Amino acid sequence: MSYSYTATETKTFTLTHARHLGAKVAADLKRMQRFYGAPDDAHIALLEGEITELLRQGYLGTVTYGFKRNGDWIEPTLRYQACELVGDGLDDDPGRVRPGANVVGAFFYSYLTYNSAWDHLNQEERTAIKKQLPVQRTGAPEPLVSGGYFADDKTYSSGGRALGRATVRSY
Repeated sequence: MSYSYTATETKTFTLTHARHLGAKVAADLKRMQRFYGAPDDAHIALLEGEITELLRQGYLGTVTYGFKRNGDWIEPTLRYQACELVGDGLDDDPGRVRPGANVVGAFFYSYLTYNSAWDHLNQEERTAIKKQLPVQRTGAPEPLVSGGYFADDKTYSSGGRALGRATVRSY
């Protein structure tokens, strides 16, 4: 005689889960602020609100926060990519933003993309969602990385979703 066992698990992603992930990003931005003077507290609060709301609604693709010089990302820059959690997943602690990078002549900048679910919305729905967000973005080309590359280094997860973090590393 043989037996089999099947388990089904359903996870609901809530505002609490989105806030958990948003708080980890905000902690990374606070570390960046401490080392490089930007972004300020008010800007961090707005960026945290934006990422939390887009995660909650399920429309975040990627968001990049960091420094640009001559139109390109430089170190320190962090990119977060939203994805579904596979397996148990990791929920790393925020941090490990490298101190001491040369940001002379650079300025803090952020760039956001939406995921494929966003593409299925009509223009009226997109406009309504954008009006809810604390950061009002305009279209711009995505910056390239100058003198380096993005290296995956952390994963933040909650409620069946994850944010994979990559950091610009200099060659």
